[in-house]
Amino acid sequence: MPIAVIIEQNGGPEVLELREIERRKPNKGEVWIEQKSIGVNYLDINHRDGSVPVSLPSGIGIEGAGRVVEVGPEVQGITAGDRVAYALGELGSYASERMISADRLLPLPDWVSYDDAAAITLKGLTAHYLLHSTYEVKPGTRVLMYGVAGALGQTLATWAKSLGAIVIGVVADQQSIELAKQVGCDSVLIWDENQLPVQVAELTDGKMVDVVYDGIGKDSFDTSLACLRTRGTLVSIGAISGLPDPIDIVKINKKSLYLTRPSLVAYTTDPQEYKARGEAVFNAVEKGILKPTVWKTYPLSQVREAHQALQSGQSRGTILLKP
Repeated sequence: MPIAVIIEQNGGPEVLELREIERRKPNKGEVWIEQKSIGVNYLDINHRDGSVPVSLPSGIGIEGAGRVVEVGPEVQGITAGDRVAYALGELGSYASERMISADRLLPLPDWVSYDDAAAITLKGLTAHYLLHSTYEVKPGTRVLMYGVAGALGQTLATWAKSLGAIVIGVVADQQSIELAKQVGCDSVLIWDENQLPVQVAELTDGKMVDVVYDGIGKDSFDTSLACLRTRGTLVSIGAISGLPDPIDIVKINKKSLYLTRPSLVAYTTDPQEYKARGEAVFNAVEKGILKPTVWKTYPLSQVREAHQALQSGQSRGTILLKP
């Protein structure tokens, strides 16, 4: 029988339980798929620990790739045997097989393997909307981004550089500097909330940056604002250190700054927009702009160890689960 990871209560990795599930026939608009590779993302940890609430008991996981086994009534453009990938939609990618809505599936081109798809789909979609829609990065755009040694940071930095941006990466330690340079950063700074604006001013001859992509949250919020030029944009995309405090409007008024807290859901709810972004991601892989990086692969039975590795911050790329 198929197996899936279920959480019945919030907590640490110990709440992740492997269960047998029943295989069922797809209803209207549904597709049953056999999973080949599963992406592990920080949002999965948020769902597990309750910082992003979900109704319990619940499956877990938002990204995967596999082969279509059976399609339900009124499903068009998808047939049994098709290779597909997906991100977001119904929770439950941590499974050997699963049901999913047909409109969440992206056709997988021949040049993208299952593992590469599970490693790049969510991060690629995120990078695409951040760089093309939330703030349109162009040649010469001065960009500051945190966590460039991590999986999403690597994708963001690489794609931004391909667009002609001047990329300043921020890392946590000396060991991450070389990796940040390899993924396209023009300059790399080690996090220091007091020194970072001074260093950015030196690197930009006092012009500061056009846009900051801040995945840290509370601890870096004020520092990010200080790194922006007049009428610059702060894109607050994460909360590793917790959600930013409520904003004092005066803080952004002084330099007429723009502030946004976007989500991938808002940029992929429409099926056509979702598929267009997915196609752009896979095309970027074909052109060599995006290079999926897998740091480590765990069998699905070791899902707890995978979560521990991601949460500890030791990973230097994507973590995959294999059914």
